[in-house]
Amino acid sequence: MGPGGRVLLLAAALLPLEACAGARSFQVDYAHDCFRKDGAPFRYVSGSIHYARVPRPAWHDRLRKMYMSGLNAVQVAASLPGCCGNQTLSCAPLTQITCRPWIPGWTSCCPGSSPGCTRTEGTSSASRWRTSMGATPPATTTTCVTCWPPSAPGWGPTCCSSPPTATAPPSCGAAPCRGSTPPWTSGQAPTSQPRLPLSDSMNPRDLWYMFQGGTNFGYWSGADYKGRYKPVTTSYDYDAPLSEAGDPTAKLFAIRTVISKFQPLPEGPMPPATPKYAYGPVPLRKQGEVLELLDVLCPGGPIRSRFPLTFEAVKQAHGFVLYRTRLPRDVWDPAPLNSPPNGVCDRAYVLLNGEYQGRLERDGQTTLNVTGQAGATLDLLVENMGRINFGVNASDFKGLRQNLSLDSALLSDWLIYPLDVDSAVTRGWPPPTPQAEGSRARLGPVLYTGAFQTPGIAWDTFVKFPGWSKGQLWINGFNVGRYWPARGPQQTLFVPGSLLSASAPNNITLLELEGAPPRPFVLFLDRPLLNQTVSPQAGTELPPP
Repeated sequence: MGPGGRVLLLAAALLPLEACAGARSFQVDYAHDCFRKDGAPFRYVSGSIHYARVPRPAWHDRLRKMYMSGLNAVQVAASLPGCCGNQTLSCAPLTQITCRPWIPGWTSCCPGSSPGCTRTEGTSSASRWRTSMGATPPATTTTCVTCWPPSAPGWGPTCCSSPPTATAPPSCGAAPCRGSTPPWTSGQAPTSQPRLPLSDSMNPRDLWYMFQGGTNFGYWSGADYKGRYKPVTTSYDYDAPLSEAGDPTAKLFAIRTVISKFQPLPEGPMPPATPKYAYGPVPLRKQGEVLELLDVLCPGGPIRSRFPLTFEAVKQAHGFVLYRTRLPRDVWDPAPLNSPPNGVCDRAYVLLNGEYQGRLERDGQTTLNVTGQAGATLDLLVENMGRINFGVNASDFKGLRQNLSLDSALLSDWLIYPLDVDSAVTRGWPPPTPQAEGSRARLGPVLYTGAFQTPGIAWDTFVKFPGWSKGQLWINGFNVGRYWPARGPQQTLFVPGSLLSASAPNNITLLELEGAPPRPFVLFLDRPLLNQTVSPQAGTELPPP
């Protein structure tokens, strides 16, 4: 989620918006164990969507599809800071914001006396929701803030809230239709069938997590920790009723049928799937090796330190940091370059005098044998693969967290380069040198660029990486996310049509971290591949084990 954390919003009766007719209200009726909207019993049938994982131009389409499915509320996860007011949804007549202070670094939504907000203390529905998902419940109660967002048409900045009480409000229900988002692993993405425990009561118990998952664009995929570190895939499809691209699935229509048995459905057709297009293969050219482009990627120059510093110590939240030192002595026989357990977080690509040696990684290989002369340049490009964002692990510092040793002797005197690849992509690259253009594909971190034009359309598409190993993709300066076909199961990245130009060339930047194919190109398809693994040597698709 966002840099400040996550909060849970419950926006009731999102669509359609009604003209404001007198005072509106939303209350908790403890005596009858129900919610009341405008005085009448109200049962919300809610679905979860993370709007940060959905392109902004698609918000209306996704909300419309959720409304046409029979939902009358939507649950979203929002980023701090500024969640009260600055980040309220303009289509929400009523927004209930529930903060979870039990997660380190998270603050109250509305510090001080924010206009248009009132507070009530009580047991958090979010805490029950997190408990249903397997997380540790909070040790304290939370602050619930209920606001009329001023940006909503027809609504003023009037607040409503229930008085403080020790009685627990009605439960907000566990997720009755839950898929999952897989880690990068040579396995199969889990799927699920809808479980539909709708009942005849007016109690508000019905919530689908997720109704649409979306995409972990950029560096925002995060990670789980279940005995070992498990970075999450770029796709957050979640086997949800609305697919990653926002298309209605058979699961959605099954849910809609059940809802229709208990309350009327909106009139009108379900909006169709968005159009997709296979733009085909796009050749790429070598722009340059990361080590050759340090002046562009780190214009401020390196930080000097006797021993390694973490990402956090050099104010690098995401992405990559390059650590550089020199061999202190001649190493004629292979000597172990060693990291203590969890000393590398999360994955380090090791080069000696510019030649790729291999990698060190968290919960994986921690020793690599090297040889070289005294003074040889030793580089480690460390990748932050996502912070642990679920469970009880409170800290997840990135980079070289402990000293490395060479043949048991600690290495020191480091140059540390925080790389700002995103800004370099936005500024544009210098022309590649003739040596770069004509050189063969090398192992190790290398940047590639290319461009393609569409046939006068800007439709959604999916990009595949034949023969590539692992890396990051940008299109028109937008960080689409990580690819890792060798690990799988995800083989394609979703590219929303809103990122593309129908008339101008669409620019591609690709950072390959381990090894590019002899003929570098990417392939745009009209459908996703989310459940396969690939052999990078053979370039063939393998069935899940």
